[in-house]
Amino acid sequence: MTSSAVPATFTTQPGKAGLVSRVNQWLHAMPHPSLVVEIAPRHVAAARWGATKGRLEAAAVETLPAGSVMPSPVETNIPQPEAVRGALRRVFQGVPIDGASLALLIPDSAVRVFILPFDTLPRRAREALPLLRWRLKKSVPFDVDETVVSWFRQTGRTGGLEVVAAIARQRIVREYEQIVESLAGHAGVVMGSSLAAVPLLPERGSRMLVRLSGKTLTTAVVNGSNLCVFRSTELPAEVEQLQAQNVIEEVFPAVAYYQDTWKEQVDGALLSGFGDREEFFRTALESELKIRASAIADAESVHGLEQEARDLVHHGLDSLAGWMMNEGS
Repeated sequence: MTSSAVPATFTTQPGKAGLVSRVNQWLHAMPHPSLVVEIAPRHVAAARWGATKGRLEAAAVETLPAGSVMPSPVETNIPQPEAVRGALRRVFQGVPIDGASLALLIPDSAVRVFILPFDTLPRRAREALPLLRWRLKKSVPFDVDETVVSWFRQTGRTGGLEVVAAIARQRIVREYEQIVESLAGHAGVVMGSSLAAVPLLPERGSRMLVRLSGKTLTTAVVNGSNLCVFRSTELPAEVEQLQAQNVIEEVFPAVAYYQDTWKEQVDGALLSGFGDREEFFRTALESELKIRASAIADAESVHGLEQEARDLVHHGLDSLAGWMMNEGS
């Protein structure tokens, strides 16, 4: 989503492009900086991509003290701004800003994503935005008139129009932007980190992303050219203290909804953010949900990247690589 009140819009005919292409075109409706920064509950990171697609020029990551970032759609997100600013300053020593605009990826809990059916929706942003805000009014715990909204169109399973809409409270977005601005940066684009990672998923068949960041678990299901499910929930603990059942209970509703709606099984799951416990949760998901599961780093799209870019994904920085793949240059 753009960091202004005017949304970026996807304007091609629904159903004419695959999901990666659609997200790519959605992002092309806004600036696409080569510098991408992620502020997550546990770390801040940055990567600068070269003119040749997939070429990583520089990358850096810094761990954050516990409690520095506490994602929420309504409450203060950065209770320790000095800690975040200090870590990001060290990151920028390895990945200089150079006065350029950047893409800012923020936690999923700060951004709500909805997949909405519509009979029709105006193509012009100024006409579509009031309708979207009206539809979202009862679904978000804040005043929709004080939000940033971005969206793209897709064709639903039965051929009707669907709109994938991302919405965040302006005050929350500004918390993250102000950290960057205090270090002479400018966020030309702001979006949730898991949306940035979606292009890492294969476009054939149905694949599920199970992505953990702090205590937030995001489950996204993609079927070919459609984003079918996008669900973010808060878990009772971070990865070190989680039980397998904590994750299974949150992933199961997404799987069940997809199967009931699309009348087919999920072909496989790709895991991200589970660190040293990835194998434990992968085995649990395979056993309980009867689906194949593997690491996001094992996705075919990741295998095609240069080694430096693959290393980002292996180290839990998949959204930075996903942003590069969104660019499509």
